[in-house]
Amino acid sequence: MPLATPETEAIPAARDPGRSCSLSEAQRYCARLARRHYENFPVASLLLPASIRPAVQAIYAFARIADDFADEERHEGERLARLDEWGRMLEDCRRGRADHPVFIALRDSVRRFDLPAGPFRDLLEAFRLDCVRSRYESFEDLLGYCRLSANPVGRLVLHLHGCRDPALLARSDDLCTALQLANHWQDVAVDLAKDRIYLPARDRSACGVTEDDLRRGEITDGFRALMRIMIGRARERFAAGRPLCSAVTGRLRWELRLTWLGGSRILDAIEGADYDVFRRRPRLRAVDAPGLIRRALAWGA
Repeated sequence: MPLATPETEAIPAARDPGRSCSLSEAQRYCARLARRHYENFPVASLLLPASIRPAVQAIYAFARIADDFADEERHEGERLARLDEWGRMLEDCRRGRADHPVFIALRDSVRRFDLPAGPFRDLLEAFRLDCVRSRYESFEDLLGYCRLSANPVGRLVLHLHGCRDPALLARSDDLCTALQLANHWQDVAVDLAKDRIYLPARDRSACGVTEDDLRRGEITDGFRALMRIMIGRARERFAAGRPLCSAVTGRLRWELRLTWLGGSRILDAIEGADYDVFRRRPRLRAVDAPGLIRRALAWGA
């Protein structure tokens, strides 16, 4: 989950009461983080109601910075310590104490929307895994990682919209896992540069793809077969999560439809590049936007 922005350069690893700020300043801080980072999928876009946008941005900032601790070279040697401190700041925030702008904004969101603690703790556990684990033996192992790294975000967004239906939460998990898988497959080269491989070892072995093959960026028949399997599994999750995009109402329906379509489009781009994810990162482009909007409008038909 690569995340990087100049905004995090000024973030302290521990509490610093001297940096305390007002709620409005804290919310603007989180909004800047959300705006400055490029994603395949919108973060707190204008489709979201203004009443919950600051909460979504606060959640994003919390995860964004924690991911930075786990991922950026400047935190080498201190990753777990910083994540542990971030976790302690989370628990203090839930008890009403907050000094850092992210937690000042998050404290307000927790109070207003009664946000559960579990998803935030799961996200931190995923970031800790990033510090100590760089390979996954089976696809089931990778799904376990997605349960911690991706699914909590969808559950929090549904919570903000007042959705507590277990069936819809399960569909949200499917969609979030699908998005995470699509991100893994488009970022094979990016992750490899950080010595991370999310392509499961058992599937790589079954297709005759070694780590050396990946490092050479070879698009062999075996690699194509492997990527077809991986993309097929992601599409299965997209299909399972699709009903959520029609079950919700209001602006969230359009947000989820565009997110679903954007994630699926990434898989299309990988296939369109003949599975070459090494020489050019498959991604959404500005020219894709009109088509995605048209497909979102025609969704019901």
